[in-house]
Amino acid sequence: MTKANLSDWVKAELAQVEAAQARGQVEHTTALRALSARYDSRKKCIVIGLENGSFFSFPPDLAQGLAHARPSELADIEISPQGIGLHWPKLDADLTVEGLLAGLFGSRSWMRAHAARAGRVRSPAKAQAAKVNGAKGGRPRKTPAESARV
Repeated sequence: MTKANLSDWVKAELAQVEAAQARGQVEHTTALRALSARYDSRKKCIVIGLENGSFFSFPPDLAQGLAHARPSELADIEISPQGIGLHWPKLDADLTVEGLLAGLFGSRSWMRAHAARAGRVRSPAKAQAAKVNGAKGGRPRKTPAESARV
């Protein structure tokens, strides 16, 4: 079948192929894709090698579904065919590379609960600050101007 025998809609689609290929190439080069992923048992962190040559690592305790996993479970990581996601089959956990790089280590509700737990952490620095504030009569009250800003 020659180009002259093609219907108008086929000709229109073929005319868009070059532009679509260019858009796909731009998307492919700008997307953050994983080439490798492994669990470093010595450092106790997940290490992700990206297509652009950089590496990213994070402790599994930060990520939904990985917090209480054994090293053997963490070591079994599958990378999605396009390199945009990671899957731990033994844990049935999935995370996106883009989300991890943006600091999203789980679903919205899980992140909210994780942040609430982090705010309740007790540390020597928090204890010292509470002691100093207590000696001053407690936490200072907000002025009317500060209350209006909230």
